[in-house]
Amino acid sequence: MSELQVIARLTISAGNQGKVLPLLRQITEAVRSEPGISFVPHRQLDDDREIVVLERYVSREAFAAHQAAPHFKHIVIDQIIPLLDGRVVESYDVAE
Repeated sequence: MSELQVIARLTISAGNQGKVLPLLRQITEAVRSEPGISFVPHRQLDDDREIVVLERYVSREAFAAHQAAPHFKHIVIDQIIPLLDGRVVESYDVAE
């Protein structure tokens, strides 16, 4: 069973940074209750609308469980995604 690296690139719609950034703090805190996950959002230095979230999971099953978690749906799907201009999610197997 290999680990999974996920890179989520988010572009916040203009004027919504003040709404999205607190929600990112909420999801980051909620993810701490999930086993086997590292979840760290970063803001781009020269564009505060650009966020990259570096996520690492102990397995693909842990990633699927994260996506099925109620807090993922409530915070990410229902609240953050509608405030974005773009979202790209990349997934990589971690080389052993």
